[in-house]
Amino acid sequence: MDPECSQLLPALCAVLADPRQPVADDTCLEKLLDWFKTIADAGSSLLLLQENPCLVTLLCPVLKPQDLSPRVLAFLLRLAGILAAQEDCFQHLQQGDLLPRLFGEAGPLGGAAWTAPTVRSGWIQGLCSLTQHPSALCFLAHSGAVDTIFSLQGDSSLFVASAAGQLLVHILGLSMQAPAEGHPSLQPAHWPACAQKIVGHIEESLRATATPQVTQALNVLTTMFSHCHDPWTQVLWVHLSPLVACLLEKDPVPAAHSLVDLLLSVARSPVLSSSSCGLWDTLAQTLSRLRASQAGPLALGILKLQECPKALRAQAFAVLLQPLTCVLEATTQAPGLPGSVGGTADAPLTAGMLLPSKAACVGLLCQTLAHLELLQPLPQRPSPWPWAPLLSAAVTILRLCNGSATPTSDTGTHLCAFLAGCVRVQRAALDFLGTLSQGTGPQELVTQVFAILLEYLTSPDSSPTVLKKAFQATLQWLQSSPKPSGGGDLEPHAQLFLRELLPVLPKRLCSPCWDVRDSGLEFLTQTVRRWGGQAGFRHALLASEVPELTEQLLRDPESYVRASAVAAMGQLSSRGLHIIPASPGHPGAQQSLLEELLHILSTDSEGFPRRAVMQVFTQWLRDSHADVAADTEHFVARVLRVASQDLDWEVRAQGLELALVFLEQTLGQPSSSCPYAMTPPAAAPPSLVAQALQPFCRVQLFDFAFRALFDCDRPVAQKSCDLLLFLRAKTASYSDQQGSSSGPDVASLEAALQRWQAGDQGQPLGDLEPEAVVAVLRSLDLEGLRGALAESSDHAEQSPLSLLQDMLATAGILGENEADCY
Repeated sequence: MDPECSQLLPALCAVLADPRQPVADDTCLEKLLDWFKTIADAGSSLLLLQENPCLVTLLCPVLKPQDLSPRVLAFLLRLAGILAAQEDCFQHLQQGDLLPRLFGEAGPLGGAAWTAPTVRSGWIQGLCSLTQHPSALCFLAHSGAVDTIFSLQGDSSLFVASAAGQLLVHILGLSMQAPAEGHPSLQPAHWPACAQKIVGHIEESLRATATPQVTQALNVLTTMFSHCHDPWTQVLWVHLSPLVACLLEKDPVPAAHSLVDLLLSVARSPVLSSSSCGLWDTLAQTLSRLRASQAGPLALGILKLQECPKALRAQAFAVLLQPLTCVLEATTQAPGLPGSVGGTADAPLTAGMLLPSKAACVGLLCQTLAHLELLQPLPQRPSPWPWAPLLSAAVTILRLCNGSATPTSDTGTHLCAFLAGCVRVQRAALDFLGTLSQGTGPQELVTQVFAILLEYLTSPDSSPTVLKKAFQATLQWLQSSPKPSGGGDLEPHAQLFLRELLPVLPKRLCSPCWDVRDSGLEFLTQTVRRWGGQAGFRHALLASEVPELTEQLLRDPESYVRASAVAAMGQLSSRGLHIIPASPGHPGAQQSLLEELLHILSTDSEGFPRRAVMQVFTQWLRDSHADVAADTEHFVARVLRVASQDLDWEVRAQGLELALVFLEQTLGQPSSSCPYAMTPPAAAPPSLVAQALQPFCRVQLFDFAFRALFDCDRPVAQKSCDLLLFLRAKTASYSDQQGSSSGPDVASLEAALQRWQAGDQGQPLGDLEPEAVVAVLRSLDLEGLRGALAESSDHAEQSPLSLLQDMLATAGILGENEADCY
């Protein structure tokens, strides 16, 4: 510990021990604990106590917990645990009978402070910290702490209950560490007393009739098998698996979700999954006993296993598909025809199981669709994957939701009633339908997919969120459509779909709901980016009102919509699909899109549209857009002049990105400095550099970059630093030719930079000469600045000394100290 900290520590301990003193917030106490733990881990806790006896004095008030606030009491319990984690310090604290009075029945357990969850949590965390050696196990066995932990498993605070279970796992693992090393097959009857007590408690809980007790036992075992893969865990599972199997004989199965978590954690354990301990039989039995909503997560977990018996995988897949099988059979004339998903499960799902209520039906279908969506991209998914039946099921569910399905049974009628207009199921089905675009299916089913998507996109009953999902699924299917053999970008069905959709899109762009307008614009941007060069698409788009409406949405009252309109207009203009409108004030004049976007960048009150404009301008510069190429230097100067004054840091950062693109186009792309390259990257010739620096000066790029170097927003300063480093590398040959420069221009520029760094950025740099810029670039420590910017924002004030000063200042002990962000 630093001498300065040692001097302040007694005063801080006195403040913490005095209930009349104000205490710093929980964050400071957490950081103080982190500091003590760092010291203890790096050296001796006993030496820390001997050199700072105030710490022992600080722990004594815990013996009168009624005098302390709950958070200070919790802090002291955790501090004691951190110090006692080393065995010699543990023995030292034991000599004064301090630990039993802290963590035993004589401590906070029986007092009023125990009613605070913070204190109970601190007690558990303190015990978890000190339980690191055999002496701690003996202490736990004789202090009655284990029984208290058992009771805390059912605590009203979920955080305390979870921590109690994790502590039991920690104690069990530590107690088995030494015996298991010498006798890995030792039976539980011969395990250490502490381990036997915990296992006995788990057995008793598994036999209990109360579901909460069963849940607690299953959660402890789940944590154990998830984190501990020692050989003795196999002995534990063999010992307890009969009790777990007995749970399956009850109706209903208690704690089904916790049981599923346990069985999957056992199946994922490398020790247990490779042994013959009856695990696969238990999983198969569980699949057949649980309700459909409970069996779904288990089936998904089984199918995600790397190794699993084929019969069990087939059973799990059949269970997962049961709800969709029921849906298809309810809407087809003859169950079992090629529209069916499978129906090979041992106990087919009946209408009564799927339809006890609307909530159960909706929940089960959403869960099934989400599980299949997760499973599809995995390499261990069942093969062959039933693309066609799954497509049929997804389309059928969407038709049930919008009322266009024709039920052929009472079950189908109930499904229609339950799913009519259900937004939740529609969203899940559209997500799954979009995922299915990655595969192949019969052309008639693909036609049905585009038909149902068009129905949802055109229906006035589609909610904004459903419309967004429908647009996303449509894009996925359009992008996955195979290209026609005769050329072109879209196969005929997709072309026909787009031609039918484009007349509908204006209705969405005129919707009173801003998120519908926004979704329509996002879809337009993506389609133009992908198919803007395709003749059929261009003709249909130009024949519609979409370009004109998109231009009008640049003035939408909602900023998100204006931003999306900017992006869409940028794409339309890049593809030559922008129809230039007449200016409202002068019907005969034409207003340039570039001017309108500059107006948005200069005047829009929201940041989103301005950021979108900068992204469009940057892309235009990269692509040599016609409006930009006409006078690139003038364009860059106007954009940088506005962007440099913007209050939004993302706009300023994007302005630097645009400046970097301008530099790259003039000086060449930045080359990677590979240490294994045969020759170092060549700098630009001096004549070219001298010529190029003049336009950079004229567009005031350096004024913007140097000002941004000292920006209060770190990402902007980092971007500027990278830009100037690139420029310095490119001007290396020019600076070598010019030599060192110390003229008046250089001096004035360096003086201005010093003022800017001090916070006075009122005066611009004015006209700059290339020689002065190059000289300043050479003199700046850009590498050091980049390193400083890469550090955290509080790196200068996150020392322990600063923390102690802050806490004492809060208590009024150090009145002159200004509290910092640490």
